[in-house]
Amino acid sequence: MAVRQRRRRAVVRAVLLPALLLVLCCRAAAERIRYVIPEELGRGSLVGPLAQDLGLSPAELPARKLRLSAEKQYFTVSGESGNLYVSERLDREEMCGESTSCSVSFEALVQNPLNVFHVEVAIQDVNDNAPTFSKAALHLEIAELTLPGARFPLEMARDADVGSNSLLTYQLTANPSFTLALKESPDGSKEPELVLERELDREKQSSFELVLTAVDGGDPVKSGTVQVRVNVTDANDNAPVFSKSVYEARVRENVPSGSLVVRVRATDADAGSNGRVSYSFGNVPDGVRALFSVESDSGEVRTAGPLDFEEKSKYSFGLEARDGGGLTGHCKLQIDISDENDNAPEITVLSVSSPVPEDAPAGTVVALLKVRDRDSGENGQVWCELSGEAPLSMVSSSVGSYKVVTTSALDREQASEHRVTVVARDRGSPSLSSRASLVLEVSDVNDNAPVFEEAAYSAYVAENNAAGAPVVRVRARDADAGANGRVSYWLAGGSAGAAPYVSVEARSGAVYAQRSFDYEQCREFAVAVRAQDGGAPARSSTATVRVFVLDRNDNAPRVLWPASGSGASSLPAAFEVVPRSAEAGYLVGKVVAVDADAGRNAWLSYELVQASEPSLFRVGLHSGEVRTARAVSERDAAKQRVVAVVKDHGQPALSATATLHVVLAESLQEALPELSERAAGADSPAELQFYLVLALALLSALFLLSVALAVLARLRRAGPPAVLRCLGAQRFSVPGAAFPADFCEGTLPYSYNLCVAPARAVAEGAWLPPPPPSVPAEELLGAEPCGKPSPSSSAGAGEPPTDADAPQVCKPSRSRCFL
Repeated sequence: MAVRQRRRRAVVRAVLLPALLLVLCCRAAAERIRYVIPEELGRGSLVGPLAQDLGLSPAELPARKLRLSAEKQYFTVSGESGNLYVSERLDREEMCGESTSCSVSFEALVQNPLNVFHVEVAIQDVNDNAPTFSKAALHLEIAELTLPGARFPLEMARDADVGSNSLLTYQLTANPSFTLALKESPDGSKEPELVLERELDREKQSSFELVLTAVDGGDPVKSGTVQVRVNVTDANDNAPVFSKSVYEARVRENVPSGSLVVRVRATDADAGSNGRVSYSFGNVPDGVRALFSVESDSGEVRTAGPLDFEEKSKYSFGLEARDGGGLTGHCKLQIDISDENDNAPEITVLSVSSPVPEDAPAGTVVALLKVRDRDSGENGQVWCELSGEAPLSMVSSSVGSYKVVTTSALDREQASEHRVTVVARDRGSPSLSSRASLVLEVSDVNDNAPVFEEAAYSAYVAENNAAGAPVVRVRARDADAGANGRVSYWLAGGSAGAAPYVSVEARSGAVYAQRSFDYEQCREFAVAVRAQDGGAPARSSTATVRVFVLDRNDNAPRVLWPASGSGASSLPAAFEVVPRSAEAGYLVGKVVAVDADAGRNAWLSYELVQASEPSLFRVGLHSGEVRTARAVSERDAAKQRVVAVVKDHGQPALSATATLHVVLAESLQEALPELSERAAGADSPAELQFYLVLALALLSALFLLSVALAVLARLRRAGPPAVLRCLGAQRFSVPGAAFPADFCEGTLPYSYNLCVAPARAVAEGAWLPPPPPSVPAEELLGAEPCGKPSPSSSAGAGEPPTDADAPQVCKPSRSRCFL
C-alpha cells in the first residue's frame, strides 16, 4: 500500500511539474490565456495566477470586478488574489470521452472598463482507469481436429484513458496447449489471439480454463482480467470468413431509427449447421448497442437511436459471425456521421452596461455577447446583426464574441430606452437563426433648460384685492427627468417698485398679490419670473408677467362747486342771484364734480332731489347745469334752495350732494334785504356777525360804485379804464376761466368769476375785491394731468354730452357772491 502511494505521488509530481512549467510558458496574449492541468485535481487546487496573467494588480481587483462566464462552472476565481482554482472534480473521460485532447474554454470578464478575455484550460489524462472486458468470461469452442497453429481472436479490453495510459498489452496464464499472440490492427491497437500449440484430444481433456490479463501503459500500471473457457468440440474445421476485414459506412445525423447503415457478409465452407452463420456485435460499449442493431440472419446494421454529430462524429466497433459449430469470424465496422444543420446559433449576453448616460461618446461599449453554433463547417459559421432603430452597432472582438457600441450621441428626451434584437444566422442550408432582445436604458443629463409655456403673461386684477389673492400661474416645463427636470420659480426683477407687490410660489409657479392694489396709484406693473431646474449646474429661463390693475368704483363723486360751507374754517356759503325777469332755460349755475375713478365709474349724472320750488328749476343730466324750468314769477319766494345729487355709473353707484342758494332779485341791492333777513334768522352769533359785516361791505361797495360812475361819465371819451370794466352792464362778471379745463377723468369744472363780500359794510360805491386766483384742476382732483387744457371747452374730454333737452341760452359768465 505504501509503495502504491509513493508511486501515485511520483506520478502527480511528474505530471504537475510539467503542467506548471507549461502554464508559466504559455502566458496568452492580450485576450487569450491557456493553462494545462492534470485531471482529478482536488477542489480548491490552483490552476494559475489569472489576474497576474491578465495584467491586473491586486489593488485593481476590487474595482475591476474579475469574474468568470461559462456554461458549467468547473473553475472559480479568487476575488482577493485573482488566482484561478478548481471548483469541482475534473474527470477527463466524463468530459471528453475518447477524444485525445480535452480542454475547457470560458471567458473572464472585467469591469471599468468593460473587457473580456478568453481562457482555455487543457485537461491532461491521468491513468485512473483500469482495462476492462465487457464479459466476465470468454467461451471458445475448438474442434478437436483443429491443427496446431490455429488462431482464435479474443475479446479486446477497453481502457477509458488516452495516450500511453490506454496502450494495452495482454498476458495469458501458462498452458502447454495454448499461447498468446498479439495482432496489430489498422488503427494501431493490438488484438489478442489464442494460438493452439498442439493437437487437442477431446477424450483426454474437453475444456481448458485460462486467464487473460490486459495491462495498460500507465505509471503505475493498471490491469484487468477475464476468464477464457475453451471447450473442445467435435470436428468443425471451417470458421466463418467476412468478405472484408474492415467495413466503412457514412450516415447522416438525425436519420430515423431503423435506417440501414451497412450490410456485412460472412461465408462458412462447412455444411449443415456448421455452415449456418449468425451475426452479432463483438466487444462493443453499451453506448454503441443503444445506437445500432445487427440483424443476426441478414447481417444488416441499422440505427437504433438518434445520431448526433455534435456528440460523436465517428463510431468504430467489431462484428462477429458464428457458425453452427461455434466457429467465429470477426470484422471491424467504421461509421462516419455527417453533419446536418440542426442547431441554431446560441446567443449569450455576457454583460450589459445599463443605464448609459445620454452624453456618452460614440463608440462606448454597452454590451458584450457570445455567439456559437454547435454545428461544423458552413453549418457552424455564424454572422450577427442588430435589428431595430437604435444608434447601436455590433463589432466583432474575437471568434464568437461581439461588442455592442454606440454609433452616435444619445438623447434621453427623444428615447429613454432603446430596444434592439440581436439576430444570429448560420450559413447552413437551410439557414437557422436565433434572436435575443437587448434593452438599453438611457440616463438623464441636465442638458435642457426650463421653457415657459408663454414668453409673456398678462394678468388682470381688480383693485382693492385681498393680500395673498392669486394673480396668475406661470408654468415652465423641463424635458429632463428627476432633479434635472424639477422646476422651481423665483422673482428675477421687474418694473420700478413692483417687487413688493407680488410673490411667486417656488414649486407651483403661482403668483400672489402681496398687498391690495389701488388703481388710482398704480395701473400696471411688470415682474420677471425665473424658472430654474435642480440640475448641477442648474439651468434657467425667464418670463415677463405684466399685471394690469382694473378699476373699481371705490371713489364717490367730489363736488368742487358749490363748495360746502359747513365748519368754522370752511369758505362762506355761495349764492346765485337770478333776476325775476329770467325766462325758462336761464342758467342759474353749474354743479361741478369730479370722480377719481375711471371709465364708467367716473361717468357722472346729476339729478334734482330737493328745491324750494321744484317746478322752477331743473338740472342737466350730464352737464350739471342748473337752469330755470319756467319763467320766474312774482309769486316765487326770493330765497330758493336747490339740492342736487351727483351719481357715478359704477356698480354699486356712489353719490354726493350739492346745495345751491338762489336769490331772486333784479339787482344786488334788491337782494340785500333778503340776505339781511337770512343773516337775522341765523341761529349762530358768528354767522349773524358774518352777515352784518357782509352787508356793510356791500353798502361800501355801492357807494364806491356810484362815485366811479360819476367819474366815468366825464371820462367817457377817453375810454373807461380796465379796472372799472366790471361797472358795465354785467357788473359782476369778468370774462375768463377761473378753473382751467384740464382733467383726466370725469366731469370738468365750469368757469366762474367770484365776488366775495368784505367782512364789514362799506360805502355803496366801494370796489368789490378782485376775484380769487385760478386754482389748477389737478390740485383739486389730486391726479396727474393727461393732456393740455382746452381753452375753448368748459368740459373734459371724457365728459358725456350735455342734456339734449335743456334749452341753449347764451349767457355771460355768472358772478358768485359769498356770505
